[in-house]
Amino acid sequence: MTSAFEPVRSQRRGPAAQEGADLLVHRKVDFKNLMYAGEKGVLIPALQRVQDLDGYISRERMHEIHRQSGIPLSQIYGVATFYSQFRLRPVGKHIIRVCHGTACHVSGANGITKSLEERLKIITGDTTPDRLFTLETVSCLGCCSLAPVVMIGKATHGNLKPGDLGKVLRQYRQAGKEVAEE
Repeated sequence: MTSAFEPVRSQRRGPAAQEGADLLVHRKVDFKNLMYAGEKGVLIPALQRVQDLDGYISRERMHEIHRQSGIPLSQIYGVATFYSQFRLRPVGKHIIRVCHGTACHVSGANGITKSLEERLKIITGDTTPDRLFTLETVSCLGCCSLAPVVMIGKATHGNLKPGDLGKVLRQYRQAGKEVAEE
């Protein structure tokens, strides 16, 4: 029997594997012995656990949950796609959330989003090829007095103009290089 936290190599195949995705390290999870096992309601904690470990829920992980728990794949997929908290694709190290609430919208959120898409060379919902950034829009971040607002991870950046974004992104890119050099 293997430990629930034993690292294993991903078994990904195809174009994603060629781009280095096969180097992702996954951890085994014993879905039968989760604290909710045998009770209704085990699926959401299992999906949350996978996402905490891997950053997203892969097809392989859905099959693993199915094999270990007996929950039908259709139900697993249905729950994973119904709740917005679950991700079915890998995300970047830094998740950028652009607020599009009323205050941010009237203060230029569309321009902020467009500038980020141009600077990152991705569209909203995508991740940069280096997996450093994922760009998302949200309905409201609750920082209306700072409109327009962008959150990167847990850091809030407010009163932004499209021209400010280069400096903000540079901080995160530079932080990533410093970590890699250590």
